[in-house]
Amino acid sequence: MQSDLWPAANFPLSDAQETELLDFLQPLFGGELSLNRLPVELSTELPRLYLPLAAWLNQQRQQGVPLLVGLNGSQGSGKSTLCSLLKWILEAAFECRTCIISIDDLYLTKADREQLGKEVHPLLATRGVPGTHDIPLGLKLLSSLKNSGEGEEVEIPRFNKAIDDRLPEEDWDVVMTPVDLILFEGWCVGATPQTDAELAAPINFLEEKEDTDHSWRNYVNGQLQGPYHELFSLIDLQLMLKIPSWQMVYHWRKKQEQQLAAKQSGSGLMGEAALQRFIMHYERLTKHQLQTMPQTADLVMELNQHQRVTTIAIK
Repeated sequence: MQSDLWPAANFPLSDAQETELLDFLQPLFGGELSLNRLPVELSTELPRLYLPLAAWLNQQRQQGVPLLVGLNGSQGSGKSTLCSLLKWILEAAFECRTCIISIDDLYLTKADREQLGKEVHPLLATRGVPGTHDIPLGLKLLSSLKNSGEGEEVEIPRFNKAIDDRLPEEDWDVVMTPVDLILFEGWCVGATPQTDAELAAPINFLEEKEDTDHSWRNYVNGQLQGPYHELFSLIDLQLMLKIPSWQMVYHWRKKQEQQLAAKQSGSGLMGEAALQRFIMHYERLTKHQLQTMPQTADLVMELNQHQRVTTIAIK
């Protein structure tokens, strides 16, 4: 019953293995979707996408060495959903202890970003672009997850977008080591810097009016060349959820904001005008990644406008 997405040469399961695992997982999968408040329609993706991908990731790891998997995808592309379901399958079907890290949870505190906005550029007070994350915290976290011994506890920072600030340490999650696989997801995970020529012309109204001297985008690019390169160089395997076009980001991010509003309240929730301005911060690097990452990622999943994976390419 091989998935229509996977090249036959790369399909990670035999027919017997696939049948056995689907018989085990399918009766439980609906409950997992319900628990995570995910649409029941995703049940069709278990044999088509989620199980083969989980099996393929499980094949890539080495015994005793945690595999760090980077997952890149624009806002609203489904990174969190994919990671959540992969974790469940990896643990249930393959006994692969899995930890999820979001680069969003590494954002600098609101106070630190406000200080950065005063010292470097006002646009850096807005979370999102490289330069607004706590890279030393990320390096320490990934090192702890990769190197901690049996039964040690690693604290996972958490960021609350509704209040636009990092939660206090007593509210962080705790993961017990060792782990076998780390899913490190984020909109700019694995991103590379641009050339000076690419940085020269403004890409939208925000850059044209509020970054006239190029200092904001030059700072962001410098972060990609330095601290973020050090962080992303730890990634063992790079995946990409490739959106059909930049135009989809607004529609999907708006849907995300509505879902967030339904779950919680707070001053960080955005209206339409604020959202349009907010995503301009992400436009340059998102477009750059759409051009460059498909050539370098180990596995690329192409999405259609309905957020459904239509093709998979494996390097």
